[in-house]
Amino acid sequence: MKLSWVKTHWLIKKLFSNYVWDIPNNENKVYLTFDDGPTPEITNWTLELLNSYNAKATFFCIGDNIRKYPEIFQKVTSDGHSIGNHTFNHLKGWKTKNQIYIENANLFEIECYKPSVTLQTEYPKLFRPPYGKIKPSQSKILRNSGYTIIMWDILSEDFDNKISPEQCLKNVLNNVTSGSIIVFHDSKKAFRNLEYTLPRTLKFLKEKGFICEKINII
Repeated sequence: MKLSWVKTHWLIKKLFSNYVWDIPNNENKVYLTFDDGPTPEITNWTLELLNSYNAKATFFCIGDNIRKYPEIFQKVTSDGHSIGNHTFNHLKGWKTKNQIYIENANLFEIECYKPSVTLQTEYPKLFRPPYGKIKPSQSKILRNSGYTIIMWDILSEDFDNKISPEQCLKNVLNNVTSGSIIVFHDSKKAFRNLEYTLPRTLKFLKEKGFICEKINII
C-alpha cells in the first residue's frame, strides 16, 4: 500500500516545529504556493489565472530559472506575489554536503537581487527545501541567517504523473482548511495536473469564502 503524504500529519508538524507547516487564522485565509519556476508559458498561465481571481500566492523559485527567465520572475513580483528560495539548482539536502547546500541557497539570493533582475529592495526570507528534504544542520544554518523554513499542510501531488488530474484536485479540496499551505508546481512536469486542478481549486475556494493570500514573513 502506498503511504499518502497529501495531508501533513500533526505529529510531523510537532516533531519539526521549527518549520512552518500552516498559518492558522480566523479569516479563512489559505496560502497557495508554487515550486520550481519560473517556467515559460506555465508561470505566465498561472499568473493570469491567479489575477483573474484576485488571488495572491508565494512562488518558491529555482535560482537558475530566475537567471534564464528574469522577465517572468519580474512579472511574479510586479503582480504582487511573494518569492521564496528553492535553492539555485534544486538540490536535495539529504544528499548534499552542508557547505555546498548553503552556498547554493546563497546563489539564489545573489541571482534574485541582481540589478538587471530585481524590482524590489527586499524579499521575505522564505525557504522551501526541494523535495522537502533538508538536514537539521542545514535548516539551523539557514534559520540562523534569517530564513523561515516553509513546508506545507497539503501536497497536491501535481508532479506525480501516476495520479489523475481528478485525484490531484481531490487531494486539495478534500483537505483544505483555513490556514492551509498548499503546494503546486509551475513546471512542465506538473502542468497536466495543474492545468486541471488550479482553476477548479480557485473556483472552489472563492465559492467557499476562502481568501488566497501570500506568505509574508520577514
